[in-house]
Amino acid sequence: MSPHEKAVYTHGHHESVLRSHRWRTAANSAAYLIGELRPGMSVLDVGCGPGTITADLAELVSPGGHVTAVDAARDVVEQASAYVKERGLAGAVSFATADVHALDFPDGSFDVVHAHQVLQHVGDPVQALREMRRVCRPGGVVAARDADYAAMTWYPAEPGLEEWLGLYRRVARANGGEPDAGRRLLAWARAAGFTEVASSATAWCFAEPEEVAWWSALWADRTTASSYAAIATGGGHTTPADLTAIADSWHRWAAAPDAWFSVLHGEILCRA
Repeated sequence: MSPHEKAVYTHGHHESVLRSHRWRTAANSAAYLIGELRPGMSVLDVGCGPGTITADLAELVSPGGHVTAVDAARDVVEQASAYVKERGLAGAVSFATADVHALDFPDGSFDVVHAHQVLQHVGDPVQALREMRRVCRPGGVVAARDADYAAMTWYPAEPGLEEWLGLYRRVARANGGEPDAGRRLLAWARAAGFTEVASSATAWCFAEPEEVAWWSALWADRTTASSYAAIATGGGHTTPADLTAIADSWHRWAAAPDAWFSVLHGEILCRA
């Protein structure tokens, strides 16, 4: 069995997960790529999720451009398709299910190949980047951005969040992924054969009261109600009682008047 066949998507597609994914835009999640986009370009959006970034990319390459959006989960692809139609962009985007390790597209099919928060979840990120490179035209751009969990930081101190972070990293690695992907993107790109790579880092920061409430609530819900919770308990990593305690810690942290949370991301722009 190949490595990618053994990887499990740790987050799953619970409402608390999609709540986070629907917040993402090209501006807050792909700003490092925007300067490379031009009208008329063809784009492959790998791991499109509910389609919010996808739709923004379609607008950025219009008129005349086209985005092909793929995800491993058929139900999520259907949600993305419905969202794109709501945005009035149905003619500018096509959808399919796909495995990033073995993309069903000819060599050199796209001007830009993009993946946001994908490589941390796959069993063989180097092979995934090789495939992204293969389907990108010579001179085109392969772009990837991933969080780095070990670099996440917050204030005030909350022991339960330390427990959450350690548990999440153990579960993600047991599922075949790499939660500290952000710091590894450059090395993975080099291993995949790219020689021209621009590497950068940016962060999400949640500090306003409504942002803190939103971020803490979705992680509290994810901790107890998503497929992550079932994987964590089923794999013997924790107990339901411990997950409830972690969820309570999220709410306790968010109640602090000066609560602050930052998520560091690594980014790569690779010339094919």
